[in-house]
Amino acid sequence: MEALAGFGLSTADIACVLATDEQDLKAIYAHELESGAIKANARVAESLYRKATGEGREAVTAAIFWLKTRARWKGASIHELEGKLPQGDR
Repeated sequence: MEALAGFGLSTADIACVLATDEQDLKAIYAHELESGAIKANARVAESLYRKATGEGREAVTAAIFWLKTRARWKGASIHELEGKLPQGDR
């Protein structure tokens, strides 16, 4: 149950696979349904952290992703305009 929730399946999908009512599933397995997603997110975060603090090109990509999502970094935007500005009376 915990693994299915961790993989991102909805309670409706899990109930369908197990041929049971969704409300019964939630009542009996509330803890497993909640903790499955938390544990899966923690494992992915740990893996990303290890990559981001490692070496090589993969580490750079992971570090940039981490900083953009966790530290609110943003990429620089450069806007170039072409043309002439109108001349006013001087």
